[in-house]
Amino acid sequence: MEKNFIFKEINNLKGVGPQLTKYLKRKKIEKVKDIILNLPYSETDRSKISKLSQLEVGKIQSIKVLVKKLNFPRIRNLPNKIICEDETGKIDIVYFNSREGYLRKIFPINEWVIISGKINYFNKKYQITNPDYVTSIEKQDYVVKNIPKYNLTKGINEKKYRSISEQVIDEIPKVEDWLDNNFINTNNLNNWNDSIKKLHRSNEGKDTNSKSYRRLVFDELCANFLTLSENRKKIKRVKVPKIFSDKHSIHLIKKLRFELTKSQKSVIKEINQDLLSQNRMFRIIQGDVGSGKTIVSLLTILNVIKSGYQCALMCPTEILAKQHHELAIKIFKSHGLKIEFLTGKTEYKKRKGILKNLNNGDLDLLIGTHALFQKKINFNKLGLVIIDEQHKFGVKQRSELARKGGDNCDVLLMSATPIPRTMMMSLYGDMDVSKITEKPARRKKIITLSKPEEKINELWPFIKKQIDNSNQVFWVCPLIEESSFLDYSSAKKKFELIKKIFSKKVGLIHGGLNKEEKEKVLKQFLLQKISILVSTTVIEVGIDFPNANLIVIENANKFGLAQLHQLRGRVGRGQNQGTCILLFKDGLSKNAIKRIKILKNSDDGFHIAEEDLKLRGFGDLIGYQQSGLKNFRFADPIKHEDLFILAEKYVQNIKENINETKYSFLLKLFDRAEIMNIEEV
Repeated sequence: MEKNFIFKEINNLKGVGPQLTKYLKRKKIEKVKDIILNLPYSETDRSKISKLSQLEVGKIQSIKVLVKKLNFPRIRNLPNKIICEDETGKIDIVYFNSREGYLRKIFPINEWVIISGKINYFNKKYQITNPDYVTSIEKQDYVVKNIPKYNLTKGINEKKYRSISEQVIDEIPKVEDWLDNNFINTNNLNNWNDSIKKLHRSNEGKDTNSKSYRRLVFDELCANFLTLSENRKKIKRVKVPKIFSDKHSIHLIKKLRFELTKSQKSVIKEINQDLLSQNRMFRIIQGDVGSGKTIVSLLTILNVIKSGYQCALMCPTEILAKQHHELAIKIFKSHGLKIEFLTGKTEYKKRKGILKNLNNGDLDLLIGTHALFQKKINFNKLGLVIIDEQHKFGVKQRSELARKGGDNCDVLLMSATPIPRTMMMSLYGDMDVSKITEKPARRKKIITLSKPEEKINELWPFIKKQIDNSNQVFWVCPLIEESSFLDYSSAKKKFELIKKIFSKKVGLIHGGLNKEEKEKVLKQFLLQKISILVSTTVIEVGIDFPNANLIVIENANKFGLAQLHQLRGRVGRGQNQGTCILLFKDGLSKNAIKRIKILKNSDDGFHIAEEDLKLRGFGDLIGYQQSGLKNFRFADPIKHEDLFILAEKYVQNIKENINETKYSFLLKLFDRAEIMNIEEV
């Protein structure tokens, strides 16, 4: 059997017709390999043959019985019935919509048969309706055993899927392993063929630490890291080095009203080395909330523009883009740079002028939203693209982004979401990563307090004092409207309550508003026309509100630790002391108490992200899934941390001499081959 069998469409399998193909596709099973990777989650125990006197209603059991009578009523809609017995009692086997000829064939009169199915009790008699298995005594070994249990969809029963799965597992060709035996044994793994067979034929699929399961995890990670490695080669291709002097940024640093942190200086140095190198820059700056990523990006922009190139800075929202535009004009006031602001709302006449100047090279820096990369926008000499906040792309999207501006354009991403190391490896393995780990010395640590919700009335005098001192307040709720199912606070309900206390100084923003409505409210808050902003978590995006110095988070135990930290970072961004108050209900779980304690004791976003991962588990981190994080099929950054590190080292060792023939099978198995443009095996 050739290796290509694994990548064939499922309709090539015996017994898989158009209807079954349709059902299987609902479960994303389209090729033979999908059946191989669809592991059983449990087993159905049919291993014991029970006497009819030992039956338990509602339980799946196997029985050995003598067929005594076949009853086929001629009245429509009545079921067919087969009466069977053993030495301890009788049972009815009931069928609806079954052909008489088929039933006569599998239930020969006065012969013993093996039946397995769910036991029911009707009219003072045991019965099995539409049993899962009926077979002869000679074939009882096929039924009387522990049978793998798969997640199935409507239209496919266990028996049918089992026949397809076993057909595949039985016919899997002997694949030459890409790992040598010494590596396999040293790292407590199994070879590939043995792993697949054991995972489908034993209970190893349930044990995420079994040798066979760990082997599949390792392969999945290798496929991911190999893809990122090859993607990195494509992105970081040869370019014309941007020969420049950093004297302009050095001069600007001296004029700043604050001192850069060691982290900021270190990251600037890494970026400058990228700009000077012959390989294209594709770097992400990871910096905690308020760590000073924006000033680093502006210093980089100045260096690139003074070297004769144009720059583009893209933001997720218009209000954040506007803030960056205003800051850039202020920072670059004495440097003679030509800066413009562009969004989808820019009026036609102004837009036309901006595009003309951009194309002619009469514009140095364009700041705006995703409108910057529409097809009609042409740069004269784009040297650097910077993407700020919440723009985390998959591998394919990153490749497309890197092509913007031609082969000589460097790309810099910025993220305020601290991500644990194992997740960083699988997210940004094709990028260089810079971390800003310090906070500016001028920024005071946010005071974090917790308070039971029944004492909420104690907050009103404190909030009034904050407003009287020209401070603004965020009030965060988990839900937009009150829910009869979930005992969370409603943003709308809270807005009405606070409005009664503080009159016209209150605004409301939530995910149900459209983009324009959100930005209108945020602008009013920024201009201090609103003192208290009641909100859902939409305020996480990194807009700077320098007068917001208090945030109250209701039902704090319902938020993830990393998300609470992100929300807390919305306040204390000016000169005044920031305060975060976590409101909670009685009866907190141990994990909820632990989360609140960690947040009160630490303001290190990277430490908090690691702790959040340990407490909540991979796939349950609010924010990461929306960020485009790869959700692995088998690998888990907590349970398999050692395999993440092992796979990273393994790929590091082989990536300079990747044998495409050797690894193409592995990459195709996990749908990574198309990115590497590897030929069909």
